[in-house]
Amino acid sequence: MPRPIQILSLEDARAALTAAGGAPVCLVSAPDAAGALGAGGWRALLDAVAQEFPEAPVTAILDCGDAAGHALAALALGIPDIRFTGDAAAATRLADIARSQGARLHPSDEAGPLDLRGRRDPIAACRDWLARP
Repeated sequence: MPRPIQILSLEDARAALTAAGGAPVCLVSAPDAAGALGAGGWRALLDAVAQEFPEAPVTAILDCGDAAGHALAALALGIPDIRFTGDAAAATRLADIARSQGARLHPSDEAGPLDLRGRRDPIAACRDWLARP
């Protein structure tokens, strides 16, 4: 999977996809974004990205923190990639539900994503980040 880029807005997603130039991109929400933005907000963002970049190979992971209910709501809305940091038993059940729907439960990324907050040139920052080995 490509190096992850944390997005907070459609503008951030545009910068990442523009920088990738058609290469696969991994977009991740902010930590616990499912609680703040909601699964519906993330779904709307994904739909806008798909409309503007229909051919772009994108993995977009919604962070649900330790809230199993937020993860279930995301799966119910057809969000195919979620992150859950709650207890192992709940994670196992969520992973089974996700698999049955063709979705994926992702582990935390210890390396961390590129955070675009405060970047003067987010496209250049994404290009540099994606070019790293």
